[in-house]
Amino acid sequence: MIDKRIGKRIKERREQLGLTQEQFAEKVGLTTNYISTVERGASFPRCENLIKILNGLETSADAIFSDVLLYSNNYQSSKLSEELHTLPIEEQKRILNLVELMIKGD
Repeated sequence: MIDKRIGKRIKERREQLGLTQEQFAEKVGLTTNYISTVERGASFPRCENLIKILNGLETSADAIFSDVLLYSNNYQSSKLSEELHTLPIEEQKRILNLVELMIKGD
């Protein structure tokens, strides 16, 4: 059950990045069959492969595991970070500057 939820989040993030399984597998140095197996929740990746997958997804472990961990960082922060990563870098910088101004209250 947990493997399926994690696999689903991996698939969703890969699709957000606009990558096919083939493109993603090539990007992270794994096989398409392996990525498919992980995304279906049929197996859970070993630590070294999980790191490759997370780096390839340009996301944190917390963003992938937030709904299965009892003690994860704030999910909203992870979700915000995940959404920001979908934007062009200049847009990310602009939003970060706005947030910093709002926090400072200037």
